[in-house]
Amino acid sequence: MTSARTHFFRLFRWGRTLAKHGALRDVAKHKATPLAVKRLIWFIGLGTFQPKEPNYSAALQAIGPAAIKLGQTLATRPDIIGEEAARDLLQLQDSLPPVAFDKIRDEIETSLGRPIDELYSHIDPEPVGAASIAQVHRATTVEGKDVAVKVLRPGIIKKFGQDIDTYEWAAAHLEAMGGEAKRLRPQLVIANFRRWTMRELDLRREAASASELAEHMENVDQYEIPAIDWDRTSGRVLTLDWVDGVKISKRDDLIAAGHDLDDLANRLVHTFLQQAIAAGYFHADMHQGNLFVKPDGTIVAIDFGIMGRINRKARFWLAEILYGLTTGNYKRVAEIHFEAQYVPDHHSMEDFATALRAVGEPMRGKPVSELSVGDMLDGLFAITRDFDMETQPHLLLLQKTMVMVEGIATDLNPGINMWDASGPYVKEWIRGELGPEAAIADRITSDVDTLMMLPDIVRRLDQQLPRKGGAPPALPVADVELIWDRRKARSGGGFWRYMFTALVAAAIGASAVWWLG
Repeated sequence: MTSARTHFFRLFRWGRTLAKHGALRDVAKHKATPLAVKRLIWFIGLGTFQPKEPNYSAALQAIGPAAIKLGQTLATRPDIIGEEAARDLLQLQDSLPPVAFDKIRDEIETSLGRPIDELYSHIDPEPVGAASIAQVHRATTVEGKDVAVKVLRPGIIKKFGQDIDTYEWAAAHLEAMGGEAKRLRPQLVIANFRRWTMRELDLRREAASASELAEHMENVDQYEIPAIDWDRTSGRVLTLDWVDGVKISKRDDLIAAGHDLDDLANRLVHTFLQQAIAAGYFHADMHQGNLFVKPDGTIVAIDFGIMGRINRKARFWLAEILYGLTTGNYKRVAEIHFEAQYVPDHHSMEDFATALRAVGEPMRGKPVSELSVGDMLDGLFAITRDFDMETQPHLLLLQKTMVMVEGIATDLNPGINMWDASGPYVKEWIRGELGPEAAIADRITSDVDTLMMLPDIVRRLDQQLPRKGGAPPALPVADVELIWDRRKARSGGGFWRYMFTALVAAAIGASAVWWLG
């Protein structure tokens, strides 16, 4: 078990890096930041020379791979880190210098249990991409098939595990301070971050995710998932078909190739809605580097380490919320929030509907160029505090992906209106799933299932009540011993020993900065 002192010094080191990039200034000024945290930030920043404008992305890249991934997660939470920081973190580039090919070769041979020459007739030692978790090399199998080979960075699993342990320790102490920090549920945010990251560090899971998404999307025209080479895939190595196409970010190249950018933008939006609302399983890392366009216009997605899943009832609520916002039916949107138990019952539904109107109406009737899903989400985040809405982790990935999709679609077609593009699809889906024909079919199926399960229902009636909300059961969070909860015999001394040691370290650091300066 990692000691509290080790956690503290890791946080101190990271805090110094953040301070040098000016990334703690806004946190220290925020009214919701606990006083103890403000004092700690002041202490950590002693002796640093900070830029006028904070550079959050550069700070996290300087800290390391786990911080990069955490930054991408926090980009979905403007309510925690502020809108400016969230916008900056959306641009965070998940890239690092590549690992030497000799180490990559060893990783492939150790993981797959065979000499590399028996697997690939050729593999390019220069990677086509090097991210915080893995790097990708182009190769040709011994059967002559062009493939991409994704390999985890050596030692990355251990490194991530250590860093996330410290994130959990810090989140537990922050949440224990109560107030706004408790409402934002940082422990649950980090618990979800651990789950997403550990899944991303198992390339067999990524392969399975790609395979599952391909099944959901097999009837969708001009959308493709590369096939997995399961014989050359393991926990640390993933081999899949090579994609020949133009990155969707290269607008000029797409035009030169004769692609219809308006059509690409609309298909991208519909594809996302097909995944999120119809399938309840979506590609949650749809940034521009993970999407290609083939010569025939087919959109190809890669990198399935981060996936989102939404249960059927939550998808119904999501579709009705989107449709209600596009049509101005704020009363129904408010009702759904109460049905899903996103808003506590002690609040007024009518007041919440009025707050939603305040977010939605300023956008109605405006030019397409001024409408934004991102702005709408920012507005919704702004009212969560007033209505005691707790974080809904199962929707974080969806919010992040919606903003990503809108950004790509707008780059392709600056005049696109996400609401107009999504409205007809959502309306048709609601009609198909909630219309009279679907209701009758669902009722028949439900009644038969109920009769078959009646004995079990009677035995477990207590488990059916109270009515469940829209969020799935929360993940268990790490059991962290708080430094101020130690035994009384050692209390007083324990916490302040850490603080005294940290003060000495800070003084040494400040002296070194002064001496070297």
